[in-house]
Amino acid sequence: MSIIVSPADLEFFREQLSDHPTALAALDVIEDCDGDLEDAAIALAIKSGQLPEENERWIDGLAKRWRHILCEADIKEKLEDGLSGELVDTIVSQTQLPMRLAVPVAIYVLKTGVQPFCQPMGEKIL
Repeated sequence: MSIIVSPADLEFFREQLSDHPTALAALDVIEDCDGDLEDAAIALAIKSGQLPEENERWIDGLAKRWRHILCEADIKEKLEDGLSGELVDTIVSQTQLPMRLAVPVAIYVLKTGVQPFCQPMGEKIL
């Protein structure tokens, strides 16, 4: 499933992250990739010194690698409120993700749905 971030969404996200230059740069890369979140995440990973081995669904794997943290109550609540500077700051501080990757991961979770993304964690807790 390819996630395309619309120009309207990019503009809204820019407003939400206006005081985070690195996050804005990540949004520029998403825009340069015609909104294709997967392509942008791979480009941002390479800029961060990572070498994604597989191109298909790479952002999915990256987000799932951090699901145990992203679905903790405080971060999950921030995700449910939408993309914000506070959210990406929290993701960066709680994970090993640089800001330029925290942004596409947060957008991925928002676009796939916070509840469906976090559902496997809820099932493991029960």
